[in-house]
Amino acid sequence: MARPDDGPARATAEAVARQSYGKLVAFLAARTRDVAGAEDALSEAFAAALATWPADGIPRSPEAWLLAVARRKSIDAARRRRSRSDAAGHLRLMAEEIDAAAAREAPMPDARLGLMFACAHPAIERGIRAPLILQTVLGFDAATIASAFLVAPATMGQRLVRAKQKIAQAGIPFHVPEPAQLGERLDAVLEAIYATFAEGWSDPAGTQARRRNLADEGIWLGRLVASLLPGEPEALGLLALMLHAEARRDARRDAQGDYIPLAEQDPARWNAAQIAEAEGLLFRASKLGAIGRYQLEAAVQSAHVVRRHTGRADWAAIVRLYGALLALTESPVVAINQAIAIAELDGPRAGLAALDAVTGDVRLAQYQPYWAARAELLARSGATAAADDAYGRAIGLEADPAVRRFLQHRRDQLNA
Repeated sequence: MARPDDGPARATAEAVARQSYGKLVAFLAARTRDVAGAEDALSEAFAAALATWPADGIPRSPEAWLLAVARRKSIDAARRRRSRSDAAGHLRLMAEEIDAAAAREAPMPDARLGLMFACAHPAIERGIRAPLILQTVLGFDAATIASAFLVAPATMGQRLVRAKQKIAQAGIPFHVPEPAQLGERLDAVLEAIYATFAEGWSDPAGTQARRRNLADEGIWLGRLVASLLPGEPEALGLLALMLHAEARRDARRDAQGDYIPLAEQDPARWNAAQIAEAEGLLFRASKLGAIGRYQLEAAVQSAHVVRRHTGRADWAAIVRLYGALLALTESPVVAINQAIAIAELDGPRAGLAALDAVTGDVRLAQYQPYWAARAELLARSGATAAADDAYGRAIGLEADPAVRRFLQHRRDQLNA
């Protein structure tokens, strides 16, 4: 028997997963604190949707349909894995939630922010807080998160399981903490949001819907946190940083899809509305009297934007800002960016001297931007052979074909 076309049903399920995964998990787990159980129930609900929607039709509210099925799956799972007495408390909570939901016609409340702060609770190991947020709120799998955080997938999977068990066992509440407890937990929340955006930003052409959506999702989460915590300067700074970066998305590739570095982009192609919003946020943050990493990074972007009006970025300001950022983070990546800025201000030899200061850092041996920057500064200094070797290292480390073509073109010009 011919099976009805499941294309629309699958597309709808995928859209709901992209837009509402974290919202559904947060709502399901808000009272029980059972994040793993909520994820399992939601996974079963999506499987049920793909089995029934092609034949029965897509429901008017797919999100509500998935939530109702996931609730039933949660209750069934609790009955299976617990004795009658052990399950009583859990089932009572679920029954109360269902009764409350049935009596309520208002849209499902969004508990994602509460879930994010639960994942960032001091009872959770510091290094697993941001990965836990990425999985529970955005549905990232352990392998993807492990790759981003340079951890073995099996290790990351085990750590995520233990963290979810900790939330349930400790009864960690889903809510935004009081100001006295906010600082450390807010750092983990902002780190996860920025990691989300960066994953989407790493698809420069925006051709991969899943990753492009992650950039949008990161900005959305940034707006949510900034709106709920308007007095937190780093929340405003992070949103400003993401908007500045997103404003340049269309200028990062030419009509043939080839890579264009920031210094060679056409400022007319930058999104003026997003830049204006970012500048406003950064100004508001500066009035709150507490400078942090995200504000400094956003300020660097702001100094580049000056080129729209003057034809040249404010390299003196960029050098100073990277210096402040380096003192704050001690990051070799920041040191590389500062060296590039120094080269623009004082010449390539000065930039190379700054770059030499971090050359011994073993983390840079396989870091493409370090070799690309070194190649560029060596070439501008007239050290052709050394530049050729550095370009070769950079090309070998680059995964993006467009960036590889750009580096190869630079290398060809060097040897022409």
